[in-house]
Amino acid sequence: MENLHFTVERMKLMGIVKTIGAGLSNQAAERVQRSCKVVDKRTRVRGGSGDFSASTYYYITFEFDGGERMELEVKDTDFGMIVIGDRGELHYKGTRFLEFVRVMEA
Repeated sequence: MENLHFTVERMKLMGIVKTIGAGLSNQAAERVQRSCKVVDKRTRVRGGSGDFSASTYYYITFEFDGGERMELEVKDTDFGMIVIGDRGELHYKGTRFLEFVRVMEA
């Protein structure tokens, strides 16, 4: 049982280190602006059993010229305002979504 406790604590620590590393990498990354099209949206719900509350995570997949795709986690408000098929300018930094500016086509 003690080994299981150690393994769980080790996994938690590895998750914290990974999160900090991703944050530092994003902070050091350049701000990028690229033209793209929104091709998919999805949500992921975690938790919610017993006494635990559920958390919902929101993701949007953007497709750039040439077919390259990138999925980024976004805030719920951005998720609600961006529609599959939208075209515009994606602003991001590393793996962090900053904003999407829709381009209205005539």
